[in-house]
Amino acid sequence: MKGIILAGGAGSRLYPLTQVASKQLQPVYDKPMVYYPLTVLIASGIREFCLISTPQDIPRFEQLLGDGKRWGITIEYREQAKPEGIAQAFLIAESFIGQDPVTLILGDNIFFGGDAFPRAFADFKSGATVFAYHVTDPERYGVVEFGLDGKALSIEEKPEHPRSNYAVPGVYIYDNDVLAIARAMKPSPRGELEITDINREYLRRGTLHVQRLSRGTAWLDAGTSTSLHDASAYVQTIEKRQGIKLGCPEEASLHRGFLSIDEFESVVAAMPKCEYRDYLSGVAVEVRRLGIGAA
Repeated sequence: MKGIILAGGAGSRLYPLTQVASKQLQPVYDKPMVYYPLTVLIASGIREFCLISTPQDIPRFEQLLGDGKRWGITIEYREQAKPEGIAQAFLIAESFIGQDPVTLILGDNIFFGGDAFPRAFADFKSGATVFAYHVTDPERYGVVEFGLDGKALSIEEKPEHPRSNYAVPGVYIYDNDVLAIARAMKPSPRGELEITDINREYLRRGTLHVQRLSRGTAWLDAGTSTSLHDASAYVQTIEKRQGIKLGCPEEASLHRGFLSIDEFESVVAAMPKCEYRDYLSGVAVEVRRLGIGAA
């Protein structure tokens, strides 16, 4: 399965921060925002990535992430000249996707807790899988309505009168049919190719699977100044309390087997002295002590 990280857009809700750098390059506590969705997909077993961003921001992402080799993955880059909808990503990355299934994650979505995503990727066969998360302000999101049998009845994009409190967060898994569906789409009244319209088409076909995320999963959308601050505070609290780091692609790659312990230690040794390096050095010591993956 291929993975797309959509990290485009003007980031106007974060002005003036985004005059300096893309929204997805802003710090969420101690790491760039894009590290968090990247880590989610690595931990779920994705090794081939395409990052989509604006022409002016692509060089900055390339400087930060490179070709992905140091994490045992590959990263390609594509330009989104104008933000014309989430679903546009499939048209931009069509040659990257090829004949494979694909997952798309939004670059400003942060998740923590549970194993819903790795399990969903492992179980995926065909159709589409999206997720549902209980929120207090569903009118800001795509909203899924469930029937008494727990199956999805409808999905609406930012409805004035939501039929449930379940929002669809920014992780979507599709079979290769998504390319034909995206090509046949027409822009919405706001001039965008809506991801909700893709989900509706899978729902119409009877192949949309909606998985409700448990209360043990945290979802943070860091698209405004307030939510960016809240996300940073949340990450700091978890890291200080539990002694772990969130959004750490090196650690995810090690545990997923994309890096051997020797490769991992080489990556860490190349880092400057900092808290991030100290943490990863501790991870390496623990892995060596337990004898896990000590190739």
